[in-house]
Amino acid sequence: MAKPRVFLSSTFYDLHQSREDVDRFIRSLGYDCVRHEAGGIPYAKNDRLETSAYREVETCDIFVTIIGGKFGSESKEFSGFSVTQNEIARALEKGIQVYIFIERNTLAEYKMWRINKDNDSVKYHFVDDVRIHSFIDYLYSLPNNNPITGFSTVKEINDYLLEQWAGLFQRFLCQQNRESEVELVADMRGVAATLREMVDFLSESNSDKDNALREILLANHPIFARIAKLTKTPYRIYFSTKDEMIVWLKARNWSSGEKELYAKDSVEEWCHEKYGWLEFKVNFFKDDGGLRNYAASDWKDEWVKLVEPAKNDNIESNQ
Repeated sequence: MAKPRVFLSSTFYDLHQSREDVDRFIRSLGYDCVRHEAGGIPYAKNDRLETSAYREVETCDIFVTIIGGKFGSESKEFSGFSVTQNEIARALEKGIQVYIFIERNTLAEYKMWRINKDNDSVKYHFVDDVRIHSFIDYLYSLPNNNPITGFSTVKEINDYLLEQWAGLFQRFLCQQNRESEVELVADMRGVAATLREMVDFLSESNSDKDNALREILLANHPIFARIAKLTKTPYRIYFSTKDEMIVWLKARNWSSGEKELYAKDSVEEWCHEKYGWLEFKVNFFKDDGGLRNYAASDWKDEWVKLVEPAKNDNIESNQ
């Protein structure tokens, strides 16, 4: 099962124990924690170590950084910045969810630096390089994705992350519940579009109104939306006869199933190596091959079903 990957970034020697404690917390949630001292970063022999770290940042879902009073290793790729600062910049550039924690002493001293940043004679107690303050200033200036939190103990970091990630999970559940509502709205828009077409048509003079109305109803047949959803087709589907449907399915690598292997209540089945078995429970075509009209109110989604293949199963082996 896939797990969220959390990249843990900070200077090493001064924050070694904090890194251990946050790593333990992240893994207690069942997430993967990526940090260099635990072997989480695969280093390429032809690249600088920092290049491999930046590459690994891009593969993670969440980025947590702890900023203390040490500047850390200076980057050989980007002069004037530390490796840790470049890791943060890469995560921000890639739009990864970022959480920034700054020791309260450093954060308090940053406010003093802002008042005196043009005065080179001022000495600072908690940071070994004023470029740390400059970088914090840059983080505060970002328009988004820059939640900055002061901390005194690692427990404060862990408690904050627990609240944040619980909130993200709750939002995900709400979005899942809203999917059915979104589908309903999409269906209502389709019905409204059909009604508009009919009203526009009926308001004009036309000698063949019955035939035109049948064409409008056919163009909005519920089977098209159902097949598009099951086959993950991102565009509108249309066919008016069984022969046209067969051509469409075959063009997308669906093949006709063998009748003796049909499910008990299927009248027709098609199989696809990736998507599975498409089962038709109703004969949707008239004797002449034309598509029967169905109103949206009479339609039942269970008339067309998709049976997905089990993992690592080959559809062809079931035929």
